[in-house]
Amino acid sequence: MLVKRPMLGGQEIIDIFYANRKEELAVPMAKYMKNNFPFLGIKTPERKALAKEFIKESKKLRKIDWDFIYKCFELPEREFQYLAISYLDAIKNLFSIEDMERIEELIMTKSWWDSIDSISPIVGHICLKIPETKDIYLDKWIYSDNIWLKRVSILFQLKYKEKTDTIFLRKAILNNSHTKEFFVDKAIGWALREYSKTNKEWVRNFINSNNLSKLSVREGSKYI
Repeated sequence: MLVKRPMLGGQEIIDIFYANRKEELAVPMAKYMKNNFPFLGIKTPERKALAKEFIKESKKLRKIDWDFIYKCFELPEREFQYLAISYLDAIKNLFSIEDMERIEELIMTKSWWDSIDSISPIVGHICLKIPETKDIYLDKWIYSDNIWLKRVSILFQLKYKEKTDTIFLRKAILNNSHTKEFFVDKAIGWALREYSKTNKEWVRNFINSNNLSKLSVREGSKYI
């Protein structure tokens, strides 16, 4: 008789991660992230392999386990935030506009470029599925004092290609082009560079017509 293995729960996958920590890798991994966070020392391929079954099973449940997500963001080691974001990505079709305040909270929690750039496309997916999200939340983030919300407002359309709302992109960039924040200027350049693969002329005209930082111009001009 075939015995069905019980599904992995949130605490089980957390325990599995702790059981696979590698102290010799944790130090250089933390150093790479400017020692902003401690690490377990689990590199990306192994982390994905360890979480594969949990992520697969999570999709089948068709519900959002916010307790698990918050737990991962509360734990000190950075791999748990990566785990939560992988989980968010796996269930991104379940999100509604009512979840956006919680996602905004995650963006502002233990923020650094690695987490932000992984959450941003999830936000982009939600905005395509529920267009009013852009006007209710992303428009507000353009003017936020939080640089990471600004960064998401610039980058969430990164993979939109011909679906890019250039009016919104223009507003997000021009209202944040004088912050002198590296991660904002870098995001502006990245967004322009990516959209130039779809519309070189728009990006060329935009760069030539506006006063952007040298970093934004250098990054945005790579393919034009």
